[in-house]
Amino acid sequence: MKVLSLMEPWGSLIKEKVKYIETRSWKTNYRGELFIHTSLKKIPKNDERIKKLISLLKNKDIQYGCIIAKCKLVNCVYMDEEFIKKIQQEKPIEFMCGEYKIGRYAWILEDIEPIEPISAKGHLGIWNY
Repeated sequence: MKVLSLMEPWGSLIKEKVKYIETRSWKTNYRGELFIHTSLKKIPKNDERIKKLISLLKNKDIQYGCIIAKCKLVNCVYMDEEFIKKIQQEKPIEFMCGEYKIGRYAWILEDIEPIEPISAKGHLGIWNY
């Protein structure tokens, strides 16, 4: 199974269907089933942006070092000014959950399903479990 590791709270935001676009600095040609893994690395929770993102989870538990959801990666869109403006205007919560800058990529996710957590060590890029 193909897996993508994310730091928290971004993995949980996908699992809870708050976030449907994963923003990355790199493009992928992969399309298909993708599992979401939460890395062990923790981000300081005193960061104001992180506090806002965590509040979107409505007190759900954050898990580290686990595969927590599956979804379909259906597209990888190069971010231009028009795309960024559209997301910012039409999907403000989605915009808040990512890093939208010209030259980055938006990985479009669909059919998100939480799964029973599977403990796993993460890796960079898309990896095989």
